[in-house]
Amino acid sequence: MSQTNNNSIILFQKNLLEERNFVDKIKAENWLEQLFAWLFCTKEECVDFDLFLQKETQLKTDFELILSQAQVGEKGLVNDFFNSLLEIHTDLASDLQAILNFDPAAKSRSEILLSYPGFFAIFVYRIANKLWEFKIPVLPRILSEYAHSKTGIDIHPAATIGKQFFIDHGTGVVIGETAKIGKNVKIYQGVTLGALSVSKDKANEKRHPTIEDDVIIYANATILGGNTTIGKGAIIGGNVWITETIPAQSLVYHKSEIIVKTKIENNEILDFSI
Repeated sequence: MSQTNNNSIILFQKNLLEERNFVDKIKAENWLEQLFAWLFCTKEECVDFDLFLQKETQLKTDFELILSQAQVGEKGLVNDFFNSLLEIHTDLASDLQAILNFDPAAKSRSEILLSYPGFFAIFVYRIANKLWEFKIPVLPRILSEYAHSKTGIDIHPAATIGKQFFIDHGTGVVIGETAKIGKNVKIYQGVTLGALSVSKDKANEKRHPTIEDDVIIYANATILGGNTTIGKGAIIGGNVWITETIPAQSLVYHKSEIIVKTKIENNEILDFSI
């Protein structure tokens, strides 16, 4: 037997000893996209109620297959999840309305549904969070990482996020596993709600901050720590680094000096190293 075959046998046997989960990522991602279209009637199945019901049946069938791949055999879970979709839709409708109310660039519901990465990331979070509540393994992370790859927004499915949540632009946003976010919170691109420590022994502790209701967090702010709370109604300016609790109704900003000169006034040679 060739050396190549010997190596293949060893590799195969090693993999047999490892934990395996055979969820088809492509199928799961496609199911998610189809669910979004069905939930918000962005495709032709909403023209006719019979087609709408047919699509629901297909979504349930696909979901049951994905659950079987994830080795979840609990009967009734498919119906439990689909029965929760009306509540999820209500929460998402409040998120969508928050965008319409706050963003002057948002012209219509359809524009948000079809082109806003922040809203899509919130949709995926609310779906993945429900699956996380049902203790379904692997699948919630597959879905959240799909949203991450598509939008640049990384929201752990175990985070707690209230209604009327608005992510503007969104690229680079990170929301950690134990973060808690209240109602009517708005955050901009590059915001991190992270942990002060990544030590594995803290896995069961609250490691990420709490953001209370009506807070605005501007671009590239970093807020760290499980004991850190941003009080109700606070405004957090861009580029700040926060590891301590901020009282309600506070304004926090980073002050830097900007110098503007004409080139004629400035005789210094600027030597930048990039």
